[in-house]
Amino acid sequence: MKRFQLLVIVSMITAGAIWMGLYRSRHTSSAAVAALLPKDTLAFVHMPDFNRSRAELHQTDLYQIWTEPAVEDFLQKPRAKIPMNEALAPTLQECESLQMKDAFVAVLTIEYGAWKIVGGFRFKGDPGNAEKIVANWKAKLLGKTPDFKRETVDYQGHQIQADTAGIVHLSTVRDGQWFFVANDPEQLKSLLDRVDGRVKDPNSALAADDVFAAAAKRMPSSYTALAFARIDRVVEKLMPLADKDANESADQLRAIRQIRSLCGATSFDGGKIRDTIFVGMPKLLDAGNLMRVSLPIATKDTFLYAAGFLNLTKPVPLPSSQGALGWMGGLQKITNALSSNGITLEGWNSAFGPELSWVGDWPANSHWPSLFATLPVKDPAKANKIVSVITTANEDSAAWTHQEKDGVQYFSTRSGGQFFSLSPTIGLSDRMLVAGADAGSVEAAMKRSANGNSELATSKNFQNAERAVPTAKQAFTYIDPALIYTRMDATLRPMLFMSAAFLPGIAETVDLNKLPAPEVITKHLSPIVMSQSYDGDGYIAESVGPVTVYQTIIGVGGLGGAAAVLYHYQTRGQTRGPAGSPVAPAIAPAASSSVSPSSGPDASPEQMARWDRALSQP
Repeated sequence: MKRFQLLVIVSMITAGAIWMGLYRSRHTSSAAVAALLPKDTLAFVHMPDFNRSRAELHQTDLYQIWTEPAVEDFLQKPRAKIPMNEALAPTLQECESLQMKDAFVAVLTIEYGAWKIVGGFRFKGDPGNAEKIVANWKAKLLGKTPDFKRETVDYQGHQIQADTAGIVHLSTVRDGQWFFVANDPEQLKSLLDRVDGRVKDPNSALAADDVFAAAAKRMPSSYTALAFARIDRVVEKLMPLADKDANESADQLRAIRQIRSLCGATSFDGGKIRDTIFVGMPKLLDAGNLMRVSLPIATKDTFLYAAGFLNLTKPVPLPSSQGALGWMGGLQKITNALSSNGITLEGWNSAFGPELSWVGDWPANSHWPSLFATLPVKDPAKANKIVSVITTANEDSAAWTHQEKDGVQYFSTRSGGQFFSLSPTIGLSDRMLVAGADAGSVEAAMKRSANGNSELATSKNFQNAERAVPTAKQAFTYIDPALIYTRMDATLRPMLFMSAAFLPGIAETVDLNKLPAPEVITKHLSPIVMSQSYDGDGYIAESVGPVTVYQTIIGVGGLGGAAAVLYHYQTRGQTRGPAGSPVAPAIAPAASSSVSPSSGPDASPEQMARWDRALSQP
């Protein structure tokens, strides 16, 4: 009997040890690094496990698109045109061989414009091999310069190697299975004191800082990378005299100083990417919880739905009307007109609710999407007066027409040129204001709003995405990248082939005949969703998808810039001769009433047939 009890106890201890090992292998924490950094650290970035993160990256939906055979075949030609960094792959392999863990970089302080930076990582395996790899990295970073200097500093049984090359200062030291680096050897001494236990006061470490602790507890238990910054202290270090300036910039800086901390973590979640961001600051607007009253406008063809609170408690700073240009000048005229009619911020807020929504709709039979902005109406009479003032404020623009249908007021105008014109329209009911680019879509949206049922809300994609994040109380965003890609492919694919006929230089960069079918891409594209709420002492937001909302914004901006550069390069190549002299691009003869493949550069029979099919589409 005693042997049986002993066997049970041993089994329980073994199972507990195995569970703890698995738990620790899948859960990461910044506490180990935060215990090494001083309490007044301004910012740091932490990557807990390089090898695990790289393996999980290869399982993401985004990476699966990259490895699709059709995509690899299409990218073969453009990749050959792009110079590759041959040093990157060996460096990644070296990081993998080190089994790098708890890699971090931290900004400790900023004094007189000089940043004190430290970093480090843990490794496994032979210390001698690790030292060789680090020495190779240092040699590549410092290069070979005539003013290179090296000094060895002994400190508490450690040898700190301080290298200088011009303005670059790099100090490194190994302490057991840790490697540390800094741009000031004195910072390494403080770090070694904490690692070796010579600093006995745990309250002097960043881990004991209440602001950091409040942010860290909002982060996921397992993440790929985490970044933390004390925004208020960074602003104080960079602009210490800002409060003494009684101007608009000083007011903005004082508002930024309300942000105590910014903390964000990125993790991989079942093939998806998840971002968690916490901003420690006072609540900006107490407007209750998000109701998403505009959701009935969204349809099964909605690719974007975003809702949040519009904070209009202070006047929006605008340039004077004398110096304002473009839409800023028009906005200034609207503001002046509202003010001259006695409409204040209080009047606006009593007419409209603070919940602002954006709805993007792209039906299958439409070449271009429709985008709507919505506001809930609190006082129909006041709202009607405000819209009437707005539509008559700018005398230089086209006149607005007004009509009423089924109890809804519609204000419309015309804008654009001969080939691309819009009819901006504002629809106003006793419940909702909807603004869009054309009268027909706004009228349809107003009818859906009155109906109260949402096709999007009942769709499986939307419901699954909604469950992937916490309930949104302050802001919510839903994006359907699969629908966007499908519609863009249907619209742009014929245009790309026509452009290739006018700009044959495109064929030197990409082979459009190998452009992947849309389903090759869309099968890996699930919805992108983001929710934001206020949690006690700050705003917390979570976003998940094949990419996150924040990565989408950065990616769209980058792709837009790259497309502009490529277009400029291609058009410049077509309008310059061999000696740089301007030449006319190939266009159809003036007498011709239509454009045909024969009027452009030489094209294959297959390209000509594709052109004919594209032109015959509506």
